[in-house]
Amino acid sequence: QVQLVESGGGLVQAGGSLRLSCAASGRTFSTYFMGWFRQAPGKEREFAAAISRSGGNTNYADSVKGRFTISIDNAKNTVYLQMNNLKPEDTAVYYCAAAPNVFTLRSGNASWGQGTQVTVSS
Repeated sequence: QVQLVESGGGLVQAGGSLRLSCAASGRTFSTYFMGWFRQAPGKEREFAAAISRSGGNTNYADSVKGRFTISIDNAKNTVYLQMNNLKPEDTAVYYCAAAPNVFTLRSGNASWGQGTQVTVSS
């Protein structure tokens, strides 16, 4: 199993930026595909971004493409989500996720962190 701890959430005005971090631990970390999901109040959890362990493959939800960037630092076992030009509709709890492959990850069958709140004011 892999353990995930998110940080970096907070309150920001529309148009601002935040960077989320996800620190991973566990012997099997090196085998996992990593990603970020988010869940807004009253809505289902949705996929935001994913990255391969090598960092060579990334994919994004259309709603965040061009504004969010996912990256990975294998030396630190940490995944980041840089969020720019934030909008009020980005307000959600953001969860880090890990799964053996991108298909499993995007289906939501993953290991999860506890989440970090991001609030964007208008």
